[in-house]
Amino acid sequence: MKLPLNVDLQGKVAVVTGGGGVLGGYFCEALALSGAKVAVVNRTKEKAQVVADRIVEAGGDAIAIPGDVLDTASMENVRDELHKIFGTCDILINAAGGNHPNGISSQEYFRMEDLDNSEGRTTFFDLDPKGVSYVFDLNFMGTLIPSQIFGRDMVGKKDATIINISSMAAYSPLTKVPAYSAAKAAISNFTEWLAVHFSKVGIRVNAIAPGWFITEQNRKLMLNEDGSFTPRAQKVIYKSPCERFGEPEELIGPLLFLADAKASGFINGVVIPVDGGFNAYSGV
Repeated sequence: MKLPLNVDLQGKVAVVTGGGGVLGGYFCEALALSGAKVAVVNRTKEKAQVVADRIVEAGGDAIAIPGDVLDTASMENVRDELHKIFGTCDILINAAGGNHPNGISSQEYFRMEDLDNSEGRTTFFDLDPKGVSYVFDLNFMGTLIPSQIFGRDMVGKKDATIINISSMAAYSPLTKVPAYSAAKAAISNFTEWLAVHFSKVGIRVNAIAPGWFITEQNRKLMLNEDGSFTPRAQKVIYKSPCERFGEPEELIGPLLFLADAKASGFINGVVIPVDGGFNAYSGV
């Protein structure tokens, strides 16, 4: 990876939840290349270990720690392990999140014929409350709990920062994914709230709102088996002035900018869209 910014994070300890994912892994590598010691936190340790090994092989400092962002005790165990090896947290990236099939409708619009659901469609009325709750918890509570656990490390520190991951769905809800859209809107709101709340103790809180990137979770929704775009992906491209999906590397500049107090020390409580103009384009 070639870094777009020359950022010095030497002496900083970074925790990245969801660090074993596609985007989370890029975040971990970028922070390590900038000099930070990185804790790659993931519910599945094997995925976290792959990222940590890649960082170490490149000459960086990283450890893989399994942890469930929805379990306070699990996050406390991650914190205790972190303290033993790297010390206290300076930078927290809340990258864990995602969606679930039970929180997704099969149709973009509800139509009268859907009242007779003989074809097995998943309408709004068929959404599983437990599935919706899981999506909301994974994204919102999965950001709140790590912020509680590692935010305690940061109180009173110099240049401490929390970076959350919002979404284009927070600006305008996406069809079919009501739970995910609502959860990401909550992330953006919570980012602003937490920025104000921590403003007297030296912790900056900001967020990045990625546009459309191909990840493990959305690949089947966006790409057919032959690699061509699905109808949903074609709609995304139509509404994207740049006419393409984002590349994971294109999130690194905003991440490092927000992580470095020298570059963004007076920026607090903002959500930065990285979307190729998706949110700005009305469609006409």
